[in-house]
Amino acid sequence: MKIIDKITMIHVLVRDMDRAKSFYTDTLGFKATQDNEYGGNRWVVVVPPGGGISVVLGTKYEELKPGCIVKMYLSTPDIEAAYKDLKAKGARPNSEVNHDTWGKWFSVNDPDGNYWFIVQS
Repeated sequence: MKIIDKITMIHVLVRDMDRAKSFYTDTLGFKATQDNEYGGNRWVVVVPPGGGISVVLGTKYEELKPGCIVKMYLSTPDIEAAYKDLKAKGARPNSEVNHDTWGKWFSVNDPDGNYWFIVQS
């Protein structure tokens, strides 16, 4: 029996929920599947357009700071088109598209500094 069989959710800490939700839905094209109050805090769940791991946007954990989670990966079938599309939507990639031995990629930060790699699938 497998103890862990997959990642189902990543919790990303944010400062401004509306700004973060807009970035993930309007800029990255994710779909918001939940937007609820939870224990006096707001809990927003977004999912990439092709499905997969849910990303929970939250503000609850006082001992952690937004931007502390790093190196999360999203895949795209066309890295060049994704780069151009995200720039057109106002994202500021951290670099041009890189061509490394393991693949093509670039990175972008969300409004709270959480670091996302965008990789060619």
